[in-house]
Amino acid sequence: MLTKFDYRLANKLETDLQKLRCRVNYHALKFTDPILEMGAKLVQRMRMNTKHYIALHLRFEPDMLAFSGCYYGGGDKEKIELGKIRRRWKTLHISNPDKGRRQGRCPLTPEEVGLMLRALGYGRDTHIYVASGEVYGGEETLAPLKAHFPNFYSKETISRKQELEPFSAFSSRMAALDFIVCDESDVFVTNNNGNMAKILAGRRRYFGHKPTIRPNAKNLYRLFLNRNNTTWGEFASKVRTFQKGFMGKPREVRPGRGEFHENPSSCICEDSNAIAKMDMGLLKRGKGYITTKNDTDTTSESQNMGDDPDWSDPEDDEDLSNEQGKVLYNQTSLDYDALMSEEPELDELLSD
Repeated sequence: MLTKFDYRLANKLETDLQKLRCRVNYHALKFTDPILEMGAKLVQRMRMNTKHYIALHLRFEPDMLAFSGCYYGGGDKEKIELGKIRRRWKTLHISNPDKGRRQGRCPLTPEEVGLMLRALGYGRDTHIYVASGEVYGGEETLAPLKAHFPNFYSKETISRKQELEPFSAFSSRMAALDFIVCDESDVFVTNNNGNMAKILAGRRRYFGHKPTIRPNAKNLYRLFLNRNNTTWGEFASKVRTFQKGFMGKPREVRPGRGEFHENPSSCICEDSNAIAKMDMGLLKRGKGYITTKNDTDTTSESQNMGDDPDWSDPEDDEDLSNEQGKVLYNQTSLDYDALMSEEPELDELLSD
C-alpha cells in the first residue's frame, strides 16, 4: 500500500494531472482481495439488517484525543492518561484544551454525535455502523450514543472473531474494512476531518455523490454547553441552522475549494438530469433534506463554512484510497415534521 502520498501532493495542479490523479485514486488503487472480500461481507450483513444505514467515523480513540489535546471533563485521570500518550509526539506544543473545543478542533463526544444526529431527524430506528478502534472510556462512553440508536453495529458485532483474525493485528487493515463499509453507506458522518474522512468524502462525490455530514464543531460546542437551558425543539432548530453547509449536499463545496482529495471537482461532470432524479425521489417519499429557497440561506452557509477548522490526524495509515463499485444514493429519511412534535424523552436527555 502507498502511504504518505496523495494528500501530500500540491493541492492545485493542471487539470490533466488532476484527472490522472483521480484515475489513480478511484480506479487503479485497490485493496487486496482478502480485504475487499471481507469488506463486502460486512456491507452485505448491514444490508441484511436494513435497506439503508448511516456510517459514523467516530474517532474517539485515546490517541486521537491525546493528539488533539482536548479535554472532556474526566478530571485528573483523563489528563494524566491522555498526557502520557501525547508525549509520543515530541513536536506538539503545549495545548489549551478549552480553546481547542471552542475553536471546533476537537471530536465531538459519542453523546454529542448522537444528539446532533437526532436533531437532524434520524430516529431511534436508524441503523448505524460505527467505524472505530477502541473508544476512550469504553462502553460507558458509548452508552449515550447507543441509547439514541439501539441499532448499533461495528465490524466486531457483525463478524466472527475468526473472520477478523487476519486483519486484527494491523490497524491499517482494520481501517480498510471500516473504509469499505463507510463508503457503501447511504450517509457517512465524520467526527473529524482527517485523511480517511477527506478521502471518503471525495470518493463519495466522485462516484455519483452520496452525502458526507461533518459536524460544525465550533458552533455545536457552544450549543452543547447550554443544552440544559433550552427545549428540544429549540435545540434541534439551532443544530439544523449550524449544520447548513456541512450536510454534504451536491453543490455545497464550490469547485476548487478545500483539498483536492476531499473535493475532486476537476474530475466531476455535473449531470443535471441525475440531480433532478435524486430530488424527485426524495420528494416522492415526502421526506428528506430537500433544498428550497428557504433552506438555501447562502449567508448562513457561507458563515458556517468559515467555521470549518483545519484538522490534523495522528495516523498516517489512514491514507486510504480504494476501488469499490456500486453507488447507492442516500434514502435515509430525515423526518423534521416528526422531530418538531413533543419528544419528552429527548427533553429529558437535554435536562440531565
